[in-house]
Amino acid sequence: MFPIDDSPITRDGKTLVLAYDHGLEHGPSDFDPVPATTDPEVVFDIATHDAVSAIAVQKGIAEAYYPSYAEDVSLLAKLNGTSNLWMGEPDSPQNCSVEYAREIGADAVGYTVYSGSNHEVEMYEEFREVQENARANDLPVVMWSYPRGQGLKNDTSASTIAYAARIALEIGADVAKVKYPGDLDAMEEVVQAAGKTNVIMSGGSKTSDEQFLKSVKAVMDAGGTGLAVGRNVWQRENPGELLDALEGVIYEGKSVDAVV
Repeated sequence: MFPIDDSPITRDGKTLVLAYDHGLEHGPSDFDPVPATTDPEVVFDIATHDAVSAIAVQKGIAEAYYPSYAEDVSLLAKLNGTSNLWMGEPDSPQNCSVEYAREIGADAVGYTVYSGSNHEVEMYEEFREVQENARANDLPVVMWSYPRGQGLKNDTSASTIAYAARIALEIGADVAKVKYPGDLDAMEEVVQAAGKTNVIMSGGSKTSDEQFLKSVKAVMDAGGTGLAVGRNVWQRENPGELLDALEGVIYEGKSVDAVV
């Protein structure tokens, strides 16, 4: 397992990834109600905040914009993805190699796996190659571990999210990015299932500051190591204020009342 605590995508063993792969995954609608965030430079500027330990983007964004920010933020290169136009069983084809991610300055690589999809077998095979190539290139691997598919009745249940974290451990991810299971006790079960694989929460769609920060605090109190967040930061008119609060909760262990 990669020594993630010493990785450029962490700070004091904790992680706050600013996710910005939404242009591929969801399209322009995700840049509302702040259309300025359609411009990647706007979000890269946000990512220079001290609380952000890495920015997660697809290959094209990394090629075009990351060179101007390489001194200010670490790069988590997302190696696969699919558009919201795809209507079949959940799948996420690879669009960038580990070796090319390294060439364009990546400090880590990320990969989505939809366990439970009819495409699970192929996705596991792709992840195996990514994980082993990442080891050869001395890069940590973050798995977007999202059980999803027609056979799953509830992909957001606590037991399913704990299973997602366990899958990440079993097939070699250094960090599991999972959905929040709803409360502290359930999150503790998720972290326990992940073993030595670090667990970070997926930010999800925009909520109120207080509600969002309480979820993040529960993740940290349960033994999680951080957060990967996109819309809950860059959809806000003043994202720096929320990042200040997240810095207090994630890195300084402050209560929500102390930062809002």
